[in-house]
Parts: sequence; structure tokens; C-alpha cells
Amino acid sequence: METTVKERKPSRLARRVGIAVAVVVVLVAAVIVFASNYLVDYAIGRSGDGGNREVALEVDPAAEGVELTIAQNKASQETASEAFLSSNPGQNVSISSSDGLTLAGVWYPNDGHRWVIAIHGYRGSHLDATALAQHYHDAGYQILTPDLRACGDSEGDYVGMGWLDRKDILNWIDWVLTQDPEAEIVIHGISMGAATTMMTSGEDTPDAVKVFVEDCGYTSVWDVFSSELQLRFGLPEFPLLYTAQAMSSLKAGYSFQEASAIQQVARCEKPMLFIHGTLDDFIPFEMLDELYNAKPGDNKQELVAEGAGHGEAMYALGETYWDTVFDFTDDYLSQPAA
Repeated sequence: METTVKERKPSRLARRVGIAVAVVVVLVAAVIVFASNYLVDYAIGRSGDGGNREVALEVDPAAEGVELTIAQNKASQETASEAFLSSNPGQNVSISSSDGLTLAGVWYPNDGHRWVIAIHGYRGSHLDATALAQHYHDAGYQILTPDLRACGDSEGDYVGMGWLDRKDILNWIDWVLTQDPEAEIVIHGISMGAATTMMTSGEDTPDAVKVFVEDCGYTSVWDVFSSELQLRFGLPEFPLLYTAQAMSSLKAGYSFQEASAIQQVARCEKPMLFIHGTLDDFIPFEMLDELYNAKPGDNKQELVAEGAGHGEAMYALGETYWDTVFDFTDDYLSQPAA
């Protein structure tokens, strides 16, 4: 005699629990997607607020005396920059990127064949490289100050954080060589401009590119965003940075982990000067040694600015900064200064 076993249907409570769990999963996923999209737009979107930063670490009391020096030198530099721009208005120039953007820049002509491509920082413009331009121009260099993509007058919806910009700088190098086939080129960048400098250094650059100078650059976009996620929002890398990275790949065309200055530096055979302030609260000072040690060869040098915050090394060190820069670059340039 056969017996039949009735299939037990899920209870009403079990069904409700299942539905609730599914709803929670969908809501969490939606929140993560929303937060990831927000983070990408905030950090690298052209109109994002990632540059509005008020996070600061504790200041070492032993370095407080440097603050006055920094303030005085900043004031002096502002006066020098205004005088430079007044007497050297520059020429507006432009190129097209490999992905069809119009990129703007300003050229400050000078006599001679020494050139510098002076690169501004995060969400800046060519005007933020004026201090570099003034000192290099006084030293006899021709100056090119580009606006990086999605910055200043250059087109673009997303900041390249140095990774997309490295290819743009290669195009700017070609522009320089079109103007002056005998050019000897130094590339000097600050902050994101320093990351751009280092990321460019790992590419196959023309022989005309002689020296790289990076001031307070980061090891990778992943590393700096991880640090900022903790400092600004008190959040760990997982899961938000991973999902934001995927969103960046879709929207901006690059991932945070592939955008690695330290991997590019490890491929750089040309000379490089590394500069960093000990009290940098944006790009951790520890990154200086990581980058320096990654660079092969002995054609490299470190310059440490005690008590300097982010982008303050030139003000904390004063003439020592520029003496070091020009002593280093002079060793690798054959063309005389104008």
C-alpha cells in the first residue's frame, strides 16, 4: 500500500522573513551603489566637492616655529608671482588628447632650450603652478603650465588623478618638441601634478625629457583615497572603495588600483627628485620613502621639508628648495641656461 507524503509549504512567517531579507539586500545594494556613485562624483567629478578639505592631523609642537617661515615665504611668493604674471602674460595654447578632449595650457617663452612642464595639483589650474613658473623662468627656462583634464580651461568630466593625465603629458611633450626640437625638458609637479609626473615617468618618454621632480605625490590613487576615506568619513576600504572603483572604471575610464605612481616609478630609469613635507596631512609623509625606494638606480635624491604641510615644502625650505632643484636638474642638462 502506497503512502503519500505531502510537501510542506513554507509558513506565512517564513515567506515574510524571506521577503524582508530580500528587501534588505536590495536596499543595502542600492545604498552602496548610490554611495559609490556619490564618492566618484565627489572625488573625481569635475564639479565635485573633493577639494574642500578641512581634515588635519595634530601638529607637532616642535614644528610650530616653521609656520611663521611658511607664512612669510607664501606672502613673498604671492608678490613674486603677481610680478611675474604682470611682466609675462604668457600665450594660451591647446592640444587634443587621444580621447578627443581639448586641453588648454599657457606657454611662457624664454631664450634657450631648457624647458619645464610645471603641473598643478588636485582640482587646480595652470595658475596654481605660477610659483614654479616664476622660479624656472628666472633660471632661464621656457615654461609650459597645462591645465590637466577636467581642470581649468581643459575639457573633461572626470579628473584623471595623474593616470589619464600621463598620456596627455606625453602629447604636451610632443607639443614642446614641435616648438623647439632642441628642447631639454624637466617635468615638475606638485600633489596630483607630482603623481602625474611619476606616472609619466614610467612611460616611454622621448630623450628630450631629462629629469622628473615630484613634490608631495602619492603612491597610488587607491592608497590616497583609502587614507581620505578613513580621515574624512571614518570608513574602511571595504566595501565602498571597491564598489566606487568599479564605478570609476565605468564612468571615468580607470580604476583606482591601476592608477599607481609607485608601479610607474619602478619603471623609471631617468633622474628623479622626491620632495615631501613631514606634516603633510593629505598625502602621508611615509609615501616619500616608498616611492624613493621603488625608483631603480642611483640617479635620485630626496628632499625633506621638516614641519611642512601639504604642498608647503617650497615655503618651509625657501631658497634651499630651489637650490636643491636646480643643482639636481643642472647635473642632467647639457643646454646652458638662458
